[in-house]
Amino acid sequence: MSRYTGASCKKCRKLDCKLFLKGTKCYTNCVVDKLAATVKRGGKVRKAKVSEYGIRLQEKQKARLQSGMSEIPFRNLFDAAAKAEGQTGENFLRKLETRLDNVVRRLGFAVSLKSARQLVLHGFVKVNGKAVNVPSYQLRIGDKVTLDAKLAENTGVKQGLTETEKRNQRPSFLEYDAEKMTGKLLRWPDRAEMSYPVNEQLIVEYYSK
Repeated sequence: MSRYTGASCKKCRKLDCKLFLKGTKCYTNCVVDKLAATVKRGGKVRKAKVSEYGIRLQEKQKARLQSGMSEIPFRNLFDAAAKAEGQTGENFLRKLETRLDNVVRRLGFAVSLKSARQLVLHGFVKVNGKAVNVPSYQLRIGDKVTLDAKLAENTGVKQGLTETEKRNQRPSFLEYDAEKMTGKLLRWPDRAEMSYPVNEQLIVEYYSK
């Protein structure tokens, strides 16, 4: 699977959307915020005209890049969502939201999805007491996610927890036990609680063509 190794901020700038790829920097030194400030001060930012197809493609790219997935597994996840009961777009975002790496991030164990993925890949995360090193692992209601106790004093983990508490970013569909460094998926997230800033209907339309 190919892996993007360029500057993360270029992705946000190209799509004109904050994808929160670099953790705390996205709140303190964001290129999208700088461009918005430039426009507010009367400056001009060149933007190319986008076709109807391009608008749908951009929306798909926002979700794909934020989730850190390549196109084939991303499309496969969409196809699985399309076969499930309910609205395809919401089903799809729910599957992205409840991937193990994203839940680790939203619990506050990491400042970014990239950092959360490293924790999972290196075997520091357990699901229901068993080590799981697959970032794409789909959690189910009632699953417990536990971080290895030896990482309690890890600088990156402490920073993630501090920032999550500071910004009150831990969603209500997750239960968190600070003493045991454990989180639990209580229910499926509502659309308003999901962390993907996209119009899911445009993604559905993109893949329906």
